[in-house]
Amino acid sequence: MTATRNRNSRQARGKPRKQPRRKVKQVSIFDKILRAMPVTEAQVQKGLTWGLVAVFILGAYSVAHYSGINERIKTEVAEAVGKAGFEVKRVEVTGVNRIDELKVYEITLAQKDRSMLLVDIDEVREDLMANGWIKDARISRRLPDTLVVDIIEREPVAVWQNQGQLSLIDKTGYPLEQISKEEMPDLPVIVGKKANLKFTQLDALLDVAPALRPMVTGATWIGNRRWDLEFDSGETLALPEGEETASAALLNFARMDGVNRLLGRGVVHFDLRDAERAYLRMPPKPAPAEPDSDGPEI
Repeated sequence: MTATRNRNSRQARGKPRKQPRRKVKQVSIFDKILRAMPVTEAQVQKGLTWGLVAVFILGAYSVAHYSGINERIKTEVAEAVGKAGFEVKRVEVTGVNRIDELKVYEITLAQKDRSMLLVDIDEVREDLMANGWIKDARISRRLPDTLVVDIIEREPVAVWQNQGQLSLIDKTGYPLEQISKEEMPDLPVIVGKKANLKFTQLDALLDVAPALRPMVTGATWIGNRRWDLEFDSGETLALPEGEETASAALLNFARMDGVNRLLGRGVVHFDLRDAERAYLRMPPKPAPAEPDSDGPEI
């Protein structure tokens, strides 16, 4: 029995002892991403915390906005400011030349709320821009009680005649206001349907012949395709179609007039529509006077 126990103990000593298995710690993808980022885990957690706070604040603001709380607070603050003396009492207008300054005052002071904070600057500007003479308007607040209105007016450069109606237009062709024949200013007259929309083209055309520009008193837009120019000496110049072709023809006419003095020589009409030759029309000759039947006999 003793021998058997000793043999078993020797066998146990000769057999290697089994080591317990270690558990391998699994690393999640999120942990790998955090380790790859150039920030610490504490910084990431701090950023997430502030992000949640920001979302909460934004949500609270949205709720207040859609429930009308913000507007009520804004209105009450603005009314308090107005009662404290910050109420619109004066309007300063600059840049007005042709339009009625009183009309600008009326539009500016038409706001329901006179508190400096409640005056809708954009709405005032929109109402002013409805006036055809106003090209631009800038409105600003000057505390404690003044609105400053800076007006940029449109400049009339021609009279547009269409279907018997006369209108002043600016250099873009924008109609400013209708006028009567008695109110006609000393400006060129352009005639024709939609001729006002072609005024920028006419202006560029006259730039090629600056010596002739002061002599041009009017222009007629013919068939929605070409111009007839009228001069202060009574002649009419028919130009061809196309901007480049018309410019070349006008430049050639200006050169000929500079050499031979074509204008003021009794010609009624110059026709340059043909690229090969120019045509002239002279005034009709007066009919010979008939002898007086009741005159004395010779």
